[in-house]
Amino acid sequence: MSKHLTKRAEDYSKWYNELVVKADLAENSAVRGCMVIKPYGFAIWEKMQAELDRMFKETGHQNAYFPLFVPKSLFEAEEKNAEGFAKECAVVTHYRLQNDPNREGKLRVDPEAKLEEELVVRPTSEAIIWNTYKGWIQSYRDLPLLINQWANVVRWEMRTRLFLRTAEFLWQEGHTAHATKSEAVVEAKQMQDVYAEFAENFMAMPVIKGVKSDSERFAGAEDTYTIEALMQDGKALQAGTSHFLGQNFAEAFDVKFTSKEGKQEYVWATSWGVSTRLIGGLIMTHSDDKGLVLPPKLAPIQVVIVPIYKGEEQLEAISKKVDEIVKELRKKGISVKFDNRDTFRPGAKFAEYELKGVPVRIAIGNRDLENGTLEIARRDTFEKQTVNQNDAVVVIEHLLEEIQNNLFQKAIDYRKENTTVVDDFAAFKKAIKRGGFVSAHWDGTEETEDRIKEYTKATIRCIPNDAKEEVGACVLTGKPSTKRVLFAKAY
Repeated sequence: MSKHLTKRAEDYSKWYNELVVKADLAENSAVRGCMVIKPYGFAIWEKMQAELDRMFKETGHQNAYFPLFVPKSLFEAEEKNAEGFAKECAVVTHYRLQNDPNREGKLRVDPEAKLEEELVVRPTSEAIIWNTYKGWIQSYRDLPLLINQWANVVRWEMRTRLFLRTAEFLWQEGHTAHATKSEAVVEAKQMQDVYAEFAENFMAMPVIKGVKSDSERFAGAEDTYTIEALMQDGKALQAGTSHFLGQNFAEAFDVKFTSKEGKQEYVWATSWGVSTRLIGGLIMTHSDDKGLVLPPKLAPIQVVIVPIYKGEEQLEAISKKVDEIVKELRKKGISVKFDNRDTFRPGAKFAEYELKGVPVRIAIGNRDLENGTLEIARRDTFEKQTVNQNDAVVVIEHLLEEIQNNLFQKAIDYRKENTTVVDDFAAFKKAIKRGGFVSAHWDGTEETEDRIKEYTKATIRCIPNDAKEEVGACVLTGKPSTKRVLFAKAY
C-alpha cells in the first residue's frame, strides 16, 4: 500500500481516513460500522487509559465492571434515557442457533430459544448500574459511592468513521451516588476539570469548558458539562462530558438511603465518560500532510533510533553505542525503539516513523561514532541538530517537553485565530461558513436553537463556564440575552 496521503486542504475527510489506516491505528472490520484497533492505535489508547485511570483514582474513584446486557424493562425505567438511546440500540432476542434444515452447513436462529425478556446491548450503563446500586446503598454511611468502569458500548450508528463514530467503541463511564445535590454537582464539575486537564496536559489539545443547552444535554440529565475542542478543519469535537443526573435515576430505580436524621431520601447522581473518540481528536488536532504528529506524553514510541551503516561490523559498533543511549533514556522513563532491521533502508524507516508521528528521531552512522555525535530530528517542526553523544539524553529530555508545549501552543493559536465574535445573523452565517467557533448571543429558546441549526447546520457547543454577563440581543431573533454562547459545526 502506498503511504502517500491526500492533502488536508484537498479533502480533509479522506486525509483523516487514509491516515488512520496507513499509520496502522485501525481498520474497518467484517462487522459494518465496527473497527479493529491495531496494536499501534491501541498503544495510544493504553497510554490515555493509564493517565485517566490514575487521575480517577487520585480523586477517590474505584473501578468495577457491570454486564454488557441490560434487561429491556430496566432500560425502560428512566424514560428520557431510554427514549434518547432507543434508535441506537442493538437488541438480543434469542439465545441459541441451530442447523438450518433447508440449507446444509448453515445455521439459523432457533425459534424455540426466544428469550423471556429481550436484552439491550448497553449503549450506556446507567440502567444496569443503578439497579445494582439499589442493593449497595442503604445508609448515608454508604455514600458517596464513586465507581468507574472501563468497557465497550454499542450504539448502532448508521454513518460511521474510524474512532470518531463507530457502532462499538471503547470508553470509561463513571457513575457516582451522593447524599446531597451540592455534592453531586461538585463531583460532575470536578470530572469536567479532570477531562480538561487530561486533554490539555497530555493530549496538548486546548478545550473550552461549558454547559450544554437543554436540547444538547445527555438524555436523563439535569445538566451536562462538556469539554469542546476545535479541529483543524474548523469543526468542533465534543471530547468528554460529565452529567449531573439529579435524582432521576434514583427515583426510577428506587435507590434510597437513610440520612443522619433517620429519614429515607433518594440519592443524587452523576455519570461521566470519554471514549476512543479522543484518538480521533488527537489526530485532527496536530497531524499534518506527512502523517501523525503525536504529543510526547501519549506517543507509544517517544524516540526512535535508526542506524546508518555498511556491513555487519559497522552495525555492531553502532549497536554498542546505541545500547548505552537506550539504557540512559529508559532510566529517565523515555520509551525508545532501536530499529536495526536490515530489511528496510534508512529512508524508508524515516518515512515510516514520520507517518506514525514519533516525536524524536535519532540517526547515527559510522562517522558519528568517530566524531562522538548523532543527529536528532523533531517530528513537529522537522528541525534537525547534531549533538554530542554525551549530551544526547539531556537534549532529548528537554526536546520532548518543548515539543509537548509547542503542540499545545500551536493549537491554542489556531483556536484563537478561528474564533469569531458576531452580533448579527449575516456575520454569523459568514463566520459559520468559514469554520471555527462563533461566539454569539442566543435568546435561550430551543426554537431559536433549532432554526439556527436548520439555516446553518451549526449547533450550540456550550455555554462557556467563563462566559461574562453582558447585555446583548439574540443573533437571530433580537430578543434579550445576557451571555454569549459558542456555536460551531461539529463531528
